[in-house]
Amino acid sequence: MMIAALETESLPRSWHSVLHGVLVANDIRLAAYVPDNVLRPLLADIDADPSFDAFAVTREEEGLGIVCGAWMSGLRGVLLMQSSGFATLANVLASLPVAFQIPALMIISERGTLGEFNYGQALVCKTIRPVLDSLAVEHHTCSRLDELEFVVDRTIRQAIATQAPAALILSPLLTGGKVFRPT
Repeated sequence: MMIAALETESLPRSWHSVLHGVLVANDIRLAAYVPDNVLRPLLADIDADPSFDAFAVTREEEGLGIVCGAWMSGLRGVLLMQSSGFATLANVLASLPVAFQIPALMIISERGTLGEFNYGQALVCKTIRPVLDSLAVEHHTCSRLDELEFVVDRTIRQAIATQAPAALILSPLLTGGKVFRPT
């Protein structure tokens, strides 16, 4: 038994297992998501966890509304999306979680940088941080596994304590991103 425990402890943790663990530790039990290949391992971890209610939504605005409604009913949630979908959220962010001080948590896989092959993704990527800044939404870019647990935990705690939305942007440096493979 002791050897198995030591072997498990020495295995490197993945970014998605760290994120899943921090969400669970902070009593986040609802996950609304727009399907995304980069987030697939995290979505699989969440979907396999019976303590989560996880489901796909058709648009990011819908997911943010659900996460805000969940908070108002006493349930903590997270919206998972890719950066291109964030481009649709400025109005709903300003008029719902910012205006009503709802600690809506968003986890955004970053596309549009570090080898991106889709020009549209590259353009949208440039808008995420300025939009979050203009709405005074706390945000952090996660690029290092050794900092991930601390940054995610503290971001969630601050969002709840200050009753304000927050975003975690997952850099391709952390997730590996989506890579173009020419044929």
